Amino acid sequence: MKTIKNYSTVILRALLLSCLLLCGTACRKNLLEPTNITNISDANAFDNATRIVAQINGLYASLKSGSFYGGRLIIYNELRGDEFIMNKPNIVTGQQTWLQAVNSSTSEVVSLWSAGYATINSVNTFLDGLALNQSKITTAQYANFTGEAKFIRALCYFALVQTYARPYTLNGGTSLGLPLRLIAESSNANNQLARSSVADVYKQILADLDASEIGLPANYTTTILNTTRATKNTAIALKARVDLTKGDYAGVITECNKIVSAAAPFQAPASGVNNKLEANIATVFLGSYAGLESVFSLPFTATETPGTQNQLAYYFNIAPGNGEFYLNASGTIADPVYSSATSTDARKDLVFTNTGQKWLSKYKVASTYSDWVPVIRYAEVLLNFAEALARSGDVANMTKAVALLTAVRNRSDATYVFPAVSIATQSALIATILQEKKIEFLGEGFRVPDLQRLGLTLPAKSGTAGNAPAILATDNRYIWPISSAETSINLLIVQNPQ
Repeated sequence: MKTIKNYSTVILRALLLSCLLLCGTACRKNLLEPTNITNISDANAFDNATRIVAQINGLYASLKSGSFYGGRLIIYNELRGDEFIMNKPNIVTGQQTWLQAVNSSTSEVVSLWSAGYATINSVNTFLDGLALNQSKITTAQYANFTGEAKFIRALCYFALVQTYARPYTLNGGTSLGLPLRLIAESSNANNQLARSSVADVYKQILADLDASEIGLPANYTTTILNTTRATKNTAIALKARVDLTKGDYAGVITECNKIVSAAAPFQAPASGVNNKLEANIATVFLGSYAGLESVFSLPFTATETPGTQNQLAYYFNIAPGNGEFYLNASGTIADPVYSSATSTDARKDLVFTNTGQKWLSKYKVASTYSDWVPVIRYAEVLLNFAEALARSGDVANMTKAVALLTAVRNRSDATYVFPAVSIATQSALIATILQEKKIEFLGEGFRVPDLQRLGLTLPAKSGTAGNAPAILATDNRYIWPISSAETSINLLIVQNPQ
């Protein structure tokens, strides 16, 4: 592990970021006449809540690195699937990932691993410092800040274990997972650390999220903070996703029942953030970003961006965008929602034709491509809930599953009625829910994680710029190799078969 940044650097970056995002004119003036915060020593970094919040913002900034959740993680989870076709072959923009041809030294394999563990180490360092200075803040503040940090750590480990380890559902989590680094690293003293099992990694993720749910506030003082900082709903929604990935459908139902009303219109309790579907899907991607559908998003501005060749619009859009990958005509856009001339589904408007190909327009901010990254939307909560209910096989649960599914569909197509055959049996209903998820979350990074948790083949794909083979669940290429940067210094880590 590399040496961590000192507190002063983290505070400076975080304060600049929080001013840009949240404070408006007054903070912009402060940026022109900044307080000299670079003189804050490590010993003073936890002196008060203001300085601690600056560090929390620094943790979110690390999470949204363009090499990680701010761009590349979402992109790679799409490129490894079958929804996009390579338009501009370039090893810098994911060519090897699309071709299923990465190795342990490929840039994306190394950079994603490093970005994830850098954020984890920042969290561990923060938690150590916070614990030593607990007396300087209130009990509620301590619980809040600890909850946010553990939520970020859980999200990082979840992303990494899905990428670099065999899916939990394939063998009950007995495969090799990740090195579980839970203490701050400031030297190379703890480089040697073996991989924990997949089951143990998931156990740690859920432990962090359980603690987060307890410590996090029900809401903050503004809609932007409710979207960009973790709340109780955020932790619960991520737990539901983690449980779904494990195949723990009872766990999904338990979590979703906390934040989904018993009957339509489905929404979270008003005692916290009253998350619910936006009336129009376009609203989610029009630039306001802070609506109630957004359970958690990563914010960007014209001056705070994911960085060159990391932005979602740069990859998946062509006007604006660089047109790196267009939509696969044989993928989800072949569904009548997108392909039928008579479709009245609003999601159809998120796809357009240019240069003879179909492109995704969810991400549409022109250079510097500062679209926010949607991490958890309430629509996902509803569809995860629906899938878990359907898999339970209980008749009453299946009825509610249909209602949840219909809520998502009717938000975009108010008069649509699912054909009876598509929801009449358990298997048909599950298939319909999975298809709806593909339609709803096209280009949002769900495709490969969903294929893997279900043990399905990563489909073959082809285009004028290249062809990629089908990857079976038994193929070594189903997951990524461990980064060579890790194996070169950690002699206890076992490499994935290649």
